[in-house]
Amino acid sequence: MAASGGALWRRRAAALSRAARSVCGRAAGAERLAGRLRARRREEEEEEEEKKREVPGNPARRRARELAALQRVHPNVLARVLKQGAVYQDEEVVVLNKPYGLPVHGGPGIKNCVTDVLPILAKMLGNMRAETLHLCHRLDKETTGVMVLARSKEAADRIRLLFKTRQVEKIYWAISVGHPDPAEGIVEIPVVEKEVQSHQPHYKVSEHHLRHSLNAFFPFLWAHPLFIIQMTLAPNYRLSPEDGKVLKTRKNRSAEIAVTRYRILASSSACSLLELQPITGVKHQIRVHLAYGLGCPILGDHKYSHWNKLAPQKLPEITLRRLKLEQSKARHLPLHLHAHRLSLPLGASGGKWIDLVCEPPVFFHRTLRKLELDIDKN
Repeated sequence: MAASGGALWRRRAAALSRAARSVCGRAAGAERLAGRLRARRREEEEEEEEKKREVPGNPARRRARELAALQRVHPNVLARVLKQGAVYQDEEVVVLNKPYGLPVHGGPGIKNCVTDVLPILAKMLGNMRAETLHLCHRLDKETTGVMVLARSKEAADRIRLLFKTRQVEKIYWAISVGHPDPAEGIVEIPVVEKEVQSHQPHYKVSEHHLRHSLNAFFPFLWAHPLFIIQMTLAPNYRLSPEDGKVLKTRKNRSAEIAVTRYRILASSSACSLLELQPITGVKHQIRVHLAYGLGCPILGDHKYSHWNKLAPQKLPEITLRRLKLEQSKARHLPLHLHAHRLSLPLGASGGKWIDLVCEPPVFFHRTLRKLELDIDKN
């Protein structure tokens, strides 16, 4: 009987010990969870404090972040945004007003792009069995405005051929730094690619995205300045530095013929609102012709504001004053280039001519108001 009582007490003691360990374990787990929650709360408070410090003192940077927000959203959210920006659709095409900061194609460091969400967008615009949409042309990441998508591969091939054979009339709007002289004309200067050296950290986007994948193989790469490929002019004539005579240059085989028509719509605050018609379709030709051909780079075009280097755009004092911006914050200005209008024939026979117009984004209109670039008064 005593032995039986002793066994009972031992069982009870073991049970109490297990219960105590369980309670201690739960308490320890709760403490760890509470610690994680406190750490997370501290992080959120620090992020909130950083935003409070940054936003009032740097509105240009805040707007830059807002314009790049589509890079961080879920693909379904991006598809809904593009659907809301649809300005025209029929059985052959869908026409969007492309937002700022959204690349057409993917690449290093790019989370979202137009091509990635085309299947989702097709289903939102049609039904769950809808065929994916097809790109007909492209716009730069920083360019806003009219973008044509085809509902079938056959329609896409037809429309691409229209662009290639220059049967599409394209009209862009841009705000330039400076006033082109004359106020209306045609720039016809070939364009070619070249390497430009950058010592500016905020321009080393390619280095930032490629460092982790390439550093193991090419550790010497990051010890040297970054070279970036951009477009530049390749004129057929130049002035002799000795006597000032006009000399014909040797033709660059890589140069492409580029023709851009322009006219001033309004001028104020050392800036101009320009209407631009690219006759040819060379990469970055509008930006290169304005910056290097006319000496009037597009506002916010930091890539083509200097001839032999990459650096933030230098703005006139009156422009900075009207924009309420410091020169040190000018690097956050977005590119003010907008695909305003597109006219092209549709249908298998080309008998249906459509004229598509997209309004510039809010930031573009805001800049027009600040610079007093009033189209109606000019």
